[in-house]
Parts: sequence; structure tokens; C-alpha cells
Amino acid sequence: MTNIHSQKINPCLWFDTNAEEAVNFYTSVFKNSKKLAVSYYADGAPMPKGSILTISFQLLGQNFLALNGGPDFKFTEAVSFIVNCETQEEIDYYWENLSKDGGAEIECGWLKDKFGLSWQIVPPIITELMSSEHPEKSTRVMQAILKMKKLDLKTLKQAYAG
Repeated sequence: MTNIHSQKINPCLWFDTNAEEAVNFYTSVFKNSKKLAVSYYADGAPMPKGSILTISFQLLGQNFLALNGGPDFKFTEAVSFIVNCETQEEIDYYWENLSKDGGAEIECGWLKDKFGLSWQIVPPIITELMSSEHPEKSTRVMQAILKMKKLDLKTLKQAYAG
């Protein structure tokens, strides 16, 4: 079994009582992903004895911890996960799968999944397109991004080229 402590920094995602549903969803979207370990509430805990406390899991080799902590805290856009996508097909896949069943398309490559977690679905080339030595190219790319929800790689490259 993979040890979640083998990674120095591990995101912990706070859910009300649906951590298991969320982990099942994320591990179905991201290939080569898996649950690692489950812990349960004991007597005297704020949740019913035997209910899931935490689930450690991996998405594409990145360790996460899902916590059933109750309704006190919700996800905000202040934290998001970036999914670097090399092709339009990859952008389309993650966009469609992460935003389905109650998720929300935001703008500029951002979306929220059905649990309220924010994701940025972006091509890594965007850094190159936005950091041009030619400010007019970067401006055209930014103007194109601002008109999009899901990013269109072909349109971004066309904006860069002029």
C-alpha cells in the first residue's frame, strides 16, 4: 500500500459527510488513481461511530486526503487545482467530466465540480502564450481567454499568431 506520508505536502479536502462519494468521483475521472486507506470515527466523536472520518487517495500519483468534517466549511475559489492538458481532447475530457452532474462552468478555463471544488483546466503552453516578449501577442491571448469558459487551444494559438 502506498503511504500518504511519502509526499511532503498533501491537500486535505473537507467534506460534510460525502467524502467517499467525492473520492469515488475523482478516482473515476482521473485514470491511474486509487483509494489508499480509510479511517473511521470512534465512540465520542462528533460523527456517528463507524462512519468514515478520512480517505487517503491518489490522483495521477498526487496524494490527497478527504475528510468528513461536517457542514462547517465549504470550498471557495481561493483554492483550485490546475489540470495541465497537452491537447484539446484532454481539455475536453476533464472539462466535461469534472463539470458534469451539477458542476458549473465558470470562465477562463475554470470550473466547479459537483462538490464545489474549483479546477483550472489549462494547456501548459498558456504560460508561453501569456509571457511573450511581444505584449501585443499576450494581450490578444488574454482577450481571447476572457471570452471563453472552456479554453480552446486552437483559438488561443490563433490569437497569439495574430
